[in-house]
Amino acid sequence: MSAQHAAARRRVPPGPPRTAGPMLYHKLARDRLGLMSLAATYGDAVRLSVGPKTLYFFNHPDHAKQVLADNSVNYHKGVGLVQARRAIGDGLLTSEGELWRKQRRMIQPVFQNKRIARQDAVIAEEAAKLVDRLRTRIGGAPVDVVAEMTGLSLGVLGRTLLDADLDAFGSIGHAFEAVQDQAMFEMVTLGMVPMWVPLRRQLRFRRARGYLQRVVDHLVADRLRRGDGDDLVSRLIASTREEADPRVGRRRMRDELVTLLLAGHETTASTLSWTFHLLDRHPDVRERLHVEAVEVLGDRLPTHEDLPRLRYTAMVIEEAMRLYPPVWMLPRRALRDDEVGGYHVPAGSDVLISPYTLHRHPAFWDEPDRFAPERFDPDAPAGRPRYAYIPFGAGPRFCVGSHLGMMEAAFVTAMVARDLRLSGMPGHLPVPEAMLSLRVLGGLPMSVHAARGVRV
Repeated sequence: MSAQHAAARRRVPPGPPRTAGPMLYHKLARDRLGLMSLAATYGDAVRLSVGPKTLYFFNHPDHAKQVLADNSVNYHKGVGLVQARRAIGDGLLTSEGELWRKQRRMIQPVFQNKRIARQDAVIAEEAAKLVDRLRTRIGGAPVDVVAEMTGLSLGVLGRTLLDADLDAFGSIGHAFEAVQDQAMFEMVTLGMVPMWVPLRRQLRFRRARGYLQRVVDHLVADRLRRGDGDDLVSRLIASTREEADPRVGRRRMRDELVTLLLAGHETTASTLSWTFHLLDRHPDVRERLHVEAVEVLGDRLPTHEDLPRLRYTAMVIEEAMRLYPPVWMLPRRALRDDEVGGYHVPAGSDVLISPYTLHRHPAFWDEPDRFAPERFDPDAPAGRPRYAYIPFGAGPRFCVGSHLGMMEAAFVTAMVARDLRLSGMPGHLPVPEAMLSLRVLGGLPMSVHAARGVRV
């Protein structure tokens, strides 16, 4: 072993002393973004001792590249997602190894760009329904933009991926909230609280899990009645027929559908909510967005062919995802010893990569807290490392639904900006809530107005 390599093996990242464990655990439970802010104190590599766990937090694009891409085979899903498996099962978000590869191969065709492009009319129709609903609230009581975007995203996912109308399941959004809350509880408690303990949260979760199983059963029965189609449920049915035990197949079906619906609708709804909050705070950006939407779309619905022409719209969405990445944390667990940024990472260690802090790293972003869509002008050189911006993750686990999410976000942002203006309530400051996605805590009340030059 070379002297240099031996020195690297001895190098341990700086971090708070072990006596700070209670403070760190409190942040893990109550202020997860605050925990990430320790990078500003200790640098791009931080060692955190939280209860029985030691976490290695790496905050440089080279670190992200090493963990998520170059040596991804050495890293499985880590703290949080491991414990969340008890709540959301072995879907694509939490599974590993051959099971994950099998799931990915089965799901990938549903998300192919050509297939998603053919869904443009469906997505535009759902966006138009949203605009029509909002238009009825002009001059009236505020609307909760988070709730509206959640309903929209579930509608899009139902029609594009499942060939189903999810509006028939009115409380499905609340069920997903209960599942996500339980998943985060599993992370904070490190999965040490038995599921049978009758805590209010766990009772709510058990009811939600049973409800979601009934939703899955209904979707499967409906698809079997109508015959095979070009949708995710059809592919899941075909895949689970290979299971020798029908109960295993039924559980896999539930895990896959719950995971995809949860991850798919939550991330897009969060992105759109933060986008409209930022537009309200930056009227000059909102006006430029309105002008582009009018010029490109006129009074018609958008199509897939419009996406290259909605350039500024894409820039706005990308900048919103920089400041508020829907997936704020990518936890991993090292299977074998590794070296990241010159620091030794022992086998079994939990490693954290945070898009939230990478996207605000002052070494790679000028005025990192400023909302500036021009950063993503395709005609301007980026001048930053590839892994300084990873809103959809990176490496083999790059988000399978990125194209669908971006098209949906572009259509909705352009259509709302063309026809309406959403204004935040005086004195209300949205607060990020770091759950499985970066949600807006408690919702986002906004009043609805007609856009400039638009008649009601």
